[in-house]
Amino acid sequence: MKLLSLLFIVFGLAFSVQAADMKVGWIDMQKAIQSSNAGKKAKAGLEKEFKRKKQALEKKQKDLKKMSEDLQKKKLALSEKAFMQKQQDLQKEFMKFQEEYRKSQLEIQKKESDLTKPILKKIQTAIDGIAKSKGYSYVLEKSEQSVMWAKKDLDITDLVIKKINK
Repeated sequence: MKLLSLLFIVFGLAFSVQAADMKVGWIDMQKAIQSSNAGKKAKAGLEKEFKRKKQALEKKQKDLKKMSEDLQKKKLALSEKAFMQKQQDLQKEFMKFQEEYRKSQLEIQKKESDLTKPILKKIQTAIDGIAKSKGYSYVLEKSEQSVMWAKKDLDITDLVIKKINK
């Protein structure tokens, strides 16, 4: 029993000495991306593209709604066969609209990814430089799923933003 206690003490001291040599920092990647000049520019471009696509889709949706309302008004004046044909045509247009909407979403996601990749590369390079120059053993990404709390003085986010904005 004494031997086991002694082993725990020895390993505990060894771990605490090793941990004392370790310096850990953290970064808020979302803040770094959104606060950097490149991130702000990318966000503005994305918002412009999103707004343009949204307006086009809203117009198409409004047109489809009007076509549907017009068809309902003409229902009694049309033969059953003609009404069914126009209803099928309207359904096809609606399905095209849904496909266009889905493609639009995918295009926006791809563009966001394409714009973010070079920013992330710059951020990683900045993190590497800061970690090496300041002697960090680890730099963690602070997010709600991983680091729940960290001392503010270990945050290197602002340093990274300054470095990539140069």
